Amino acid sequence: MENKAQQPITLSLYNRFSLHRSIDWTGAFWLASGVPALVLFSMGAIAATVGKPAWLIWIVSIFIGLIQAFTYAEIAGLFPHKTGGISVHSSVAWANYSKWIAALCIWCNWVAWGPVLAIGSALAAGYILNVTYPPDAVINTWQITLLDLSFLKAGLCLRINAVFIIGAVLMVLVFAIQNGGILRSAKAMMIIGLSGLAPLMLIAIVPLITGDLAMGNFYPLAPLAYDTDGYVVPGVWDIKGWSLVAGALFIAAWSTYGFETAVCYTREFKDPSRDTYRAILYSGLLCLFAFVLIPFTFQGHMGLGQMIEPQHFNAAGEVIQPAQYDGMLAADIYSGMGIANALYGILGNSGIMVDMFVVMLVLALMLSIMTTMSGSSRTLYQGSIDGLLPKYLSQVNQHGAPTSAMWTNLIVNLMLLSLSDYVFLLAASCVSYIIFNFLTLNAGWIHRIDRPNWKRSYRTPKVLFIAGIAMAFLNITFMALGANIWGGGTLMSGLILASLSIPLFCWRHYLIDKGQLPSSMQEDIQAGNTTETSRKAGRWPYLVLLFSVLLVGGIHFLVS
Repeated sequence: MENKAQQPITLSLYNRFSLHRSIDWTGAFWLASGVPALVLFSMGAIAATVGKPAWLIWIVSIFIGLIQAFTYAEIAGLFPHKTGGISVHSSVAWANYSKWIAALCIWCNWVAWGPVLAIGSALAAGYILNVTYPPDAVINTWQITLLDLSFLKAGLCLRINAVFIIGAVLMVLVFAIQNGGILRSAKAMMIIGLSGLAPLMLIAIVPLITGDLAMGNFYPLAPLAYDTDGYVVPGVWDIKGWSLVAGALFIAAWSTYGFETAVCYTREFKDPSRDTYRAILYSGLLCLFAFVLIPFTFQGHMGLGQMIEPQHFNAAGEVIQPAQYDGMLAADIYSGMGIANALYGILGNSGIMVDMFVVMLVLALMLSIMTTMSGSSRTLYQGSIDGLLPKYLSQVNQHGAPTSAMWTNLIVNLMLLSLSDYVFLLAASCVSYIIFNFLTLNAGWIHRIDRPNWKRSYRTPKVLFIAGIAMAFLNITFMALGANIWGGGTLMSGLILASLSIPLFCWRHYLIDKGQLPSSMQEDIQAGNTTETSRKAGRWPYLVLLFSVLLVGGIHFLVS
C-alpha cells in the first residue's frame, strides 16, 4: 500500500511562507535540552508534599516516561510532513473516530506546555530578586492585586509585582530569539544549553563525589504527616498516604515525560525518518540522568526539615499564620523561589560563585522557556493547518517561524504570569497533560490497526508497546487519586481548561470551514484509502474512552 501521508505536501496548502527543513536530530536535541530544567519547577513542591519518598517518585516517573517514549518514537515518524509533535500525529488516529477528540488531543498538549513560559519566567525572576535583594526589601514585598481567586485555592489571586515585571521582560526576550526561525533558535539554545545545563550537572555529580549526602534523609519511606502540634512524623500507607504519592507522580509527569517535545520539529528535519526517533531517544537519556540524580542529591543535602516556628491562632481559634519549617518543608522550597539558594548551598555558598551559579540557573530556566515556545507554538500551528484550531494560528513569517502561534503563547502567558501560585497553575495544566498522554499512547494501537502497512522508521517491541498502553491507564489513575492534593479545585480547573477545545473547534470546523476538514488532513485520516475512511479499530476507541471516564470518576468519588 502506498503511504500517501509520506508524500510531500505542496506549499499551496500552507500560507505564503512555510516551515523550513533546516535542522537534524542534534538541533532538536538542543531545542529539547530545556526539559531537564523542568525539575526546578516542581522538585521543591513534591519534596515538601510527599516527604522522604520524593527521590523515589522521580525515579519511578522518569522510567514511566522512558517506557512511553518508545511508543512516542513510533508514532512520531508516521507523518514527516507535519510539525507540532506527537499530539498532532495522534490526532489523526482519533479523527477517524471523533474529530472532537482529535482537537482535544492537540489542545491539551498546548495547555499542558504553555504555562512553562509563565512559570519559568517567574522562577527566573525570583532567583534574580532573591540574590539581589533581602527578602523583606520593598521590591520583594509590594504587589497590586487584580482579582481574588480564593474560591479555587486559598490565597490564589491575579497580581502585578516585581516578579511579573522581570518575568515579562525575559519572556519577550525569548520571543524575539524564536521569531528568527528554527535554525537560529537551535543555535541559540545550543549556546545557552551548554551554560544552563552546567549547574544542573554539577548539582547532580559533585555531592556524589564528595559524599555530602545523609542517608537518613532518604529513609524511612513513609509519606509525610504531622502530629496535632504540627511537628513532622512518619505517615502511614493508608488512602491519604497513597494519595500523596499519586499526586506527586501526577505532577512529576509534567516534567519527566517532557522530552517528547524533541519530536515537535518533524516538519523541519532534513531527514525525518532518521532524525525523529534519534531526537526523542537521546533527549530521553539526558532526562534520565537529570531527573534521577538532581532530586536525589537535593534531598540528600537538604533533608526533610523540622518546625522552626509554630502556627499562630486568633481568638476564634483560626490559623492566622501557618507553621514555619526549614529544609525541604520551607515555604520558598514549595513555591520554587528558594530552590536556587538551596542548590548553590550544595556547592559551597561562596561569594562570586553564588552570583555565577544564579546566572547559570536563570539560563537553564531560559532554556526551558525556549524549548516550550518552540514546541507549543508549532503544536498550535499544525492544529490550525489541520483544521482543528483557529485559522489565524497557521500564519508563518519569512523566517519560517509560526509567528501568530508565538504571539498567542506570549499573550496568554503574560496573563498566567500574574497568578500568585505557580504550583497550582502547574497542577491544573498537568490535568491536560495526562489527558494528552492518555490519548497519545492509545493512538499507538489505533495507528497500528488502521495503518498496518505504513512505513515506520522505528517499530516499538511488543512488550514495550503493551507496557505503554498500561502506563496510559496508570497515569489517569494518578490524576484521579492525587490531583486535588495540590488544591481542592485542581482537577475541576484542569478539566475546564481542557474543555475549552470544544468551542474553539466548533468555531473553526462548523462556522469557518462549514464542517469540512482541509484536504491534507482528510488524506491523512483516510490512511491511503481513496474510497472510504479506514476505521478498522471498530468500537474499541469508544470503549477505551468510556472506561477511562468511569475509572477517573470512580476513583475521584472514592477519594473525595
